Amino acid sequence: MINETSNNNDFVSYDKGVAMVKEQLDKTLLSVPPVVRSQAEHLAGSKGKFIRASALLACSQNDDGLIHPDAVKMAVSVELLHLATLVHDDVIDNADMRRGMPTLQKKFGKHPAVISGDYLFCLALKVASGATRKQEYLEFELPDYMGRVCLGELMQGINNKNYELSIYRYLYIISGKTAALFEASFYAGAMLCGTSKKEAGLYSRLGHYVGMIFQLVDDCIDYESSQKDAKKPVLSDYEQGVITLPLIYTLKKNPKIKKLAKAGELTKSQAVAAVNQAQGVEYTRMISKRYYDKAKIIIDNLGLHSNKKVRLTALLDKAYTGLG
Repeated sequence: MINETSNNNDFVSYDKGVAMVKEQLDKTLLSVPPVVRSQAEHLAGSKGKFIRASALLACSQNDDGLIHPDAVKMAVSVELLHLATLVHDDVIDNADMRRGMPTLQKKFGKHPAVISGDYLFCLALKVASGATRKQEYLEFELPDYMGRVCLGELMQGINNKNYELSIYRYLYIISGKTAALFEASFYAGAMLCGTSKKEAGLYSRLGHYVGMIFQLVDDCIDYESSQKDAKKPVLSDYEQGVITLPLIYTLKKNPKIKKLAKAGELTKSQAVAAVNQAQGVEYTRMISKRYYDKAKIIIDNLGLHSNKKVRLTALLDKAYTGLG
């Protein structure tokens, strides 16, 4: 944990920290070796909402609302890891669009995209290793979190077109595939603000809930939004055989639809109609609300100063309502 006696002259405000993350991420992506520079430049132009980095920085605020410079490095590392997972996801899904732009695999091909994703993983670990107080972060096992992400992706692949997939099993899969990196972000931030190990565990649990909400809301977007609004192909999960919660619930309620799906005869339009009839999106949002309520309880019980509480609540609300 960060020593509370650290010199506050080295610390920065939250807003300054966010600006530094964006600046350092661009600098990192644009200073890679020439062989991967074109891919990195493309990714630099398609960055997301920085929700994981923002969460890490918010969690790392001390009682004065200030952030240790190491939190900026860790936030950049988390964003690079997230970017790497997206690059690999797009290859697996054969996706053409991401954040309103062509994916790396679409623009450069699958092989360069896979290697670029691997390189981003290595770059993320290199950035994290640049923290000035490494010995104080030995309890933060970043590779373990990334291992959970990879295992979640593998389990998702194994369960492709598994129309018997249970709700419980699906929630377990996304707890690794999506929620693990959120947990890592919240936990790292807690370590960097000098909180106790017990409280750091609460931050980790909060990150888990936010990550679960984020994925479940994303599942709903597939059945609610057009490609233009979502800025990515909708129902691409269904086309790739990935079964998400709105459809899992629908298949459980409608054996006839399950039979069509197993026979490979369920079209996208039929899937959307069936999910709407079964209220699969409403069910998914209800599950998301349960996580939201648990997360609110943690935020209320952490005894946070007002600015930190406002920021973490805003992040929670953003995950729950959709990033927009």
